Amino acid sequence: MTSSMETDVDTELQRDWSYKHGDALFEILAELRQAGNFCDAVIRVGKQRYPIHRNILSASSSYFMSLFTSQEFGTVHNEVIIPGAPPDLIRILIDFAYTNTAGITPANVENLLSLADEYHVTGLLKLCCEYLQKSLTCQNCLGIFRIAQFFGCKGLEKAAWKFTLRYFSNIYLASNEFLQLSRDTICELLSSDHLNVSCEGFVFDALCRWVEYDTTSRVQFMRQLLSTVRLGLLPSGDFKKKVKGHFLIESCQECAPLIEETERVLDDLDKTEEPDFDMTMSFIRPRVPHEILFVIGGWSGGLPISMVETYDTRADRWIVCKSEDDTPRAYHGIVALGCLIYIIGGFNATDCFNSCRVFDTRTKLWSEVAPMNSKRSYVSTAQLHGLIYAMGGFEGPPRSTVSAMTVPRMRSAERLNPKANQWTFIAPMVERRSDASATTLKGEIYICGGFNGTECLNSAEVYNPLTNQWTLLPAMTNRRSGVGVIAYNDFIFAVGGFDGDSRVSSAEKYNPLEREWLSVPDMHNNRSNFAIEVIDEMLFVCGGFDGETTIFNVECFDYNTQEWYNATDLNLYKSALSACVVRDLEVMTDYIYKKKERTPDKTKEKTKSDG
Repeated sequence: MTSSMETDVDTELQRDWSYKHGDALFEILAELRQAGNFCDAVIRVGKQRYPIHRNILSASSSYFMSLFTSQEFGTVHNEVIIPGAPPDLIRILIDFAYTNTAGITPANVENLLSLADEYHVTGLLKLCCEYLQKSLTCQNCLGIFRIAQFFGCKGLEKAAWKFTLRYFSNIYLASNEFLQLSRDTICELLSSDHLNVSCEGFVFDALCRWVEYDTTSRVQFMRQLLSTVRLGLLPSGDFKKKVKGHFLIESCQECAPLIEETERVLDDLDKTEEPDFDMTMSFIRPRVPHEILFVIGGWSGGLPISMVETYDTRADRWIVCKSEDDTPRAYHGIVALGCLIYIIGGFNATDCFNSCRVFDTRTKLWSEVAPMNSKRSYVSTAQLHGLIYAMGGFEGPPRSTVSAMTVPRMRSAERLNPKANQWTFIAPMVERRSDASATTLKGEIYICGGFNGTECLNSAEVYNPLTNQWTLLPAMTNRRSGVGVIAYNDFIFAVGGFDGDSRVSSAEKYNPLEREWLSVPDMHNNRSNFAIEVIDEMLFVCGGFDGETTIFNVECFDYNTQEWYNATDLNLYKSALSACVVRDLEVMTDYIYKKKERTPDKTKEKTKSDG
C-alpha cells in the first residue's frame, strides 16, 4: 500500500463509539498516568513498561476488561506481558484509550489495525479503517480491500470495492495487486453491473492482462472470464479485431460458442435501424453508469418547458423523468452540488425570474431556496468551492422587441452560499453580457461571449474569488452569443453560438498557460443556446437552435481522437436548455435506461420561431 497521507486523527466528532476528547476527567487521568500516580497495573513489552489504570483500558477494550476483571488478576499479579508487539504501537494503543486520538501513518496503519483487532480496541480499529478509507488510491485500493476482508471490516471492504468499481479503468493498469486477485474475485469484479467502464474493450484488456500474468495456470479460465465481458455492447469491428482475433480466444475451443452467439447478435443489431437491448441477456445488458447527465427545461414548440431528461452513457439513451418542476423555464442556468441540482433564473414566456429552485435527485422533490438579488434570464452560472455563481443576464422579457432595445444587459454578478441560504453581490464583470456561458478551472471562473445589447461579443474574462477581481482575457477568434463554454482537459472550450449573422458550428479552446485561443474541429451541426457538459471524459452538446428551428441533435467530442461523434438524440426538440452532471448517486438506477419506452413525437415540437 502506498499513500502520502500522515496525520493525527481526532475522533471527538465521530459516532457513538467516540469519547469526548475535551473531558477534564480524561485529561487528568492522562496526566496521572504520565506521572505514574494511582496506576494499578503495568503493561510490559520487552524491556518497556507502561503503568496504566485498569478502568481506562477496560473502557477502551473488551480484551482488557475481561483480563482485568478476572479473579486471578490483581490478587496474583498486576502485570500484563505482550510478547512480540512493537513497543511504539502498544504506546499508541494505550494513548488512544486515554485521549481518543492516534498518530496514524502509512507506515504503521496496517500493523496498528492488526493490533487493535487482536486486543479488541474497537474505537482504534474504526479509526484505522476511516484513515484507510480516506487514503484510497488506484494503486492501493485492492490491497486495502484485502486487508478489510481479512479483518472483517465490512464498511472499509465495501468502500474499497466501490472505489475499485468506480476507478477500474485506471486501476487495472496502475495496480499490480490487480494481477494477484483470485479467479473468483476477478470474475466478480468484471461481471459487476456497477463496473465503471466507458467501453467493454477495457474489460477484455483487463482479463487478458490478468491471464497473461500467469498464462500457464490461468488460461484454463478463459471461457469463464470471457463471459464477464458485455461482448454485445462492442461495435462489430472492434469485436472481430480485438476479441475474436485475439490469440487467447483463438486457442480456446470452449470460447467458440460464446463468440458465435455474439457474432449472431451483433449481425442482427447491425441490420436493425433502431437496435434495442435485450436486458435479459447478460452479455448485452448495459452496465450502470457512475454519472448521469441531466438536461432540464428549455424552449420548445413556442413555449418554455419543464421537462427533465437524463442521459445514460452506457446505453446511449435519453430517459424522460417524471419529476418535473411546476414552473416551466428557459434561458436559465443549472448547477449540481452533490445530489442537489440548482435551477437559477430564466424566463417563463411572461416574466424573468430571480428565483432559485432545487431538485433533490435522491427524493425527486423540488424546493425553493433564497432568490437572487436581481432577475436574470440568459444568465451564466457556475459553481466553485461549494458556492454558486450567477453572472450577467437580462432583466427584461427576452422575447420582447421593445425591452430588447431599452433594457441593458447586466454586468452584475452574485453568488449563493447554500449553507447560509443567502445571495451576495461580488465584483461586477468588465463587460455587460447576457447569453454568455461560464465554467470553472483551477479555482477561477471563466465567462466568454454573449450579447451586450448592441453586438455579439468575442471577449472573455476570468474571476479570481480570492481577490474579488475580473480580468479581461485575450479575445476569442469569433463572436459568440448563445455559446457553450466548458472546462475540458485543462482548456476552456467555447463552442458554437451566434456571431451576429448566423449560428455557427465552429469551436475553439483557450490555453490559460499560454494565454491564447486555439482552433478545435467543427461540430456537425450549427447551433446556439444549447446545453454543454463533460461526461465520461467526452464533451457533449445537446439540442439548441440552428438558425431556422430548434433541434434535438446530440454530439460529443473526444479529445484523444479530436473528432465529433453523433450520440442518440434528445426526446424533444428544444433550445435554451441547461445541463449538469450528478455523480455516484445511490439511486442511479432510477435515472438509467431499463427498457424500450415510447418517446414523444419530435416532429410535432419543431418550430421556426424558437431561438
